[in-house]
Amino acid sequence: MERTFPTSTISSPSGRRGLYPENEPFNYGWLQTGGTHEVFYEECGPPDGKPCLILHGGPGGAINPTMRRYYDPRRWRMVLFDQRGCGRSRPNASLEDNTTWTLIEDIERLRRHLGIETWSVFGGSWGSTLALAYAITHPERVESLILRGVFLLTQKELRWFYQDGASMLFPDAWARFCAPIPPDERHDMIAAYHRRLTDPDRRIQGEAATAWSQWEGDTISIRGPEARPSKFNETDFAIAFARIESHYFINGGFFPEDGWLLKNIAALRRTPGWIVQGRFDVVTPMDAAWRLKTAWPEANFEVIWDAGHASTEPGVVDALVRATDQAFDV
Repeated sequence: MERTFPTSTISSPSGRRGLYPENEPFNYGWLQTGGTHEVFYEECGPPDGKPCLILHGGPGGAINPTMRRYYDPRRWRMVLFDQRGCGRSRPNASLEDNTTWTLIEDIERLRRHLGIETWSVFGGSWGSTLALAYAITHPERVESLILRGVFLLTQKELRWFYQDGASMLFPDAWARFCAPIPPDERHDMIAAYHRRLTDPDRRIQGEAATAWSQWEGDTISIRGPEARPSKFNETDFAIAFARIESHYFINGGFFPEDGWLLKNIAALRRTPGWIVQGRFDVVTPMDAAWRLKTAWPEANFEVIWDAGHASTEPGVVDALVRATDQAFDV
């Protein structure tokens, strides 16, 4: 059956661009990695369209239908995949052989499997971290980068969100986050949660995962907790999300040194880039995006003054849709 798509994005009353219409995959499957993991992937848009890779956040999140709507489905061949242990990838919530570098191997394995030479890469939050790491290690495969809510995965950023920083803005939510952890362990919240999230008792995992996920959900948007993704309330999703996040964070993202991304940014200085950042992003504060822009002055940089971290806030949607449209001509 021939697929048809509306000709433009949806405009909001403010004149901002809206998401493209919903669209469905024309292909999906599970990619074998040569180990225990099978990675779920899907393709949307025209099979002969301009290729792009869309990376989900977390680490520990999953792809969802909204992620397809930042790109024009008439022109872009969109590739999305659930990272190891996430979403429909198998086995769920597995930490085995699950690092930044094995995810980059999966990206390259998927690119070759689909017969793609180069593509534009899109990522928000942890997706921006992975996009940058991939572009630094494989610059010849990246036509352009579109990043939102930049996260460089430094100790400074982790301390801000999980130890001392965001807690001062959200003391009520922070109290809920601290509640499962005894006072004598609260000097290192990531380690305390990691112990519980890797406990063999699924009940202990579930209790910790619920609190961990709620903390992020409570701080994700300036629109308040009602903007929290509904999946955060699902136990299976919360366990995978929290287990994998704490696994990556306690290991510093598996980078050779703190600040590795910025120290290696020269590798992509010639890559066209767009950076979109909410001014009031509490999860990944603007400092990281500003440092990235300073190190990569050629990138387009747009600050959304009425936005936090969520990718669905109107100003963020508008900027990202404009960025993907511009990237088509690169």
